[in-house]
Amino acid sequence: MPDLIPSGYQSAAGSIIDRRCINRSRIGAKSHFSLDFRLDVRQLRYFIAVAEELHFGRAAARLDIAQPPLSRQIAELEAGIGVQLFDRSRSQIRLTQAGNVLQDHARRLIEHLEEAVRETRSIGKGRAGRLRIGFSNCVASGALPRWIRSYRQAFPEVDLVFSPHTPKLLQRALIRGEIDIAVTRQLLADDAFHAEQMLHEPLVVAAEAGMVYGGPGPCTLAQLSGSTLITYPSCDMRKADDPILSLCRSQGFEPAHLTSVPDMCTALALVAMGAGVALVPASAEAISPPELRLHLYIGDNPGAALTIGARLDNRSPQILQFFELTRREARRPVYTRPAAEPGYAVILEAEH
Repeated sequence: MPDLIPSGYQSAAGSIIDRRCINRSRIGAKSHFSLDFRLDVRQLRYFIAVAEELHFGRAAARLDIAQPPLSRQIAELEAGIGVQLFDRSRSQIRLTQAGNVLQDHARRLIEHLEEAVRETRSIGKGRAGRLRIGFSNCVASGALPRWIRSYRQAFPEVDLVFSPHTPKLLQRALIRGEIDIAVTRQLLADDAFHAEQMLHEPLVVAAEAGMVYGGPGPCTLAQLSGSTLITYPSCDMRKADDPILSLCRSQGFEPAHLTSVPDMCTALALVAMGAGVALVPASAEAISPPELRLHLYIGDNPGAALTIGARLDNRSPQILQFFELTRREARRPVYTRPAAEPGYAVILEAEH
């Protein structure tokens, strides 16, 4: 069979065939595309300037560099890509078809790169990103909503993710890294945590409106004798026994009956119905039904602390900023209510 490829072209054709075979084998193999030269972002910026000005002198002035280095960079870019980007045969340079294509792509690449840098800086400085906040139901009222509102105002681009947990599971979620911040009344006693007590508030007696214990003014817990005590799971995980029941008995209040409910909101609702009394943090005023009053009382008052914790190995700027903002907010009164009747006013200040 005669050779169909002229002898003068056999070497070149053979070279083409060989490269095609190699390319086919590479396509079938596991590989990824890579440039065979180093693409410099600076060269792309230089190229865009020349493409827009269509004049090396004006582009050099715009870039605040000398013209010879600019010409060298464009020449290196053309050599690296392997095509001519500018038609220099006329008095005014023009983009070639290849240059027009690269101009469109280069602009998009630079825009994406600048956006990536902006977003990365924003997240790295805590102005954006995500913050996962876990809390137990016994802290869902009072100071926490105000702190969250202040954080949103200061860092509106940060995505806040809220995870309610039982007190028992909250610490476990923090250990496992399922949340970034834990807001709780329990003691976060673990060497892996950084925890700060941001607020300490007194306990008050929640009773049905109209009920008076011992006359006007603050009562004592002993004056609640004969009442049903409504309890809910304590956020203080340090004690095996119910700390509220222990406190009542130590102050001379032996409840006639005990009613246990799953959370503080349910306890407040039952108190409003006249089913008994409860001891709650003063900030419960924010969610108390109108049929209920909170009484200050005289005697031992261990109060209720509000603690914020995070893992020591998680030093993200979002976490650090949340701690700093909360410290500032904790110096302000949590709740202030006018003293309509003696013994009922609740003015809660942060204690430091």
